[in-house]
Amino acid sequence: MDRVLSVDLPVLHSLVSGPRRAQDAVTVGLSTPWSSGQVEGQVTRVKLLKGQGYGRANFDLLRKRVRLTD
Repeated sequence: MDRVLSVDLPVLHSLVSGPRRAQDAVTVGLSTPWSSGQVEGQVTRVKLLKGQGYGRANFDLLRKRVRLTD
């Protein structure tokens, strides 16, 4: 990151500035033993079911489909 910031290319500076601001959060996120993989998998599954019922599925039908696919 320091090498990128030392070069006079503003496009690269903006690319590095986001991770630089969140560097502490990224470090903690990569060094902890916890994983959100299970939660993300469930969110993806619900989004898939919701997309399959697009235009005709209200919340009650979505809830029923989520419960039936477990």
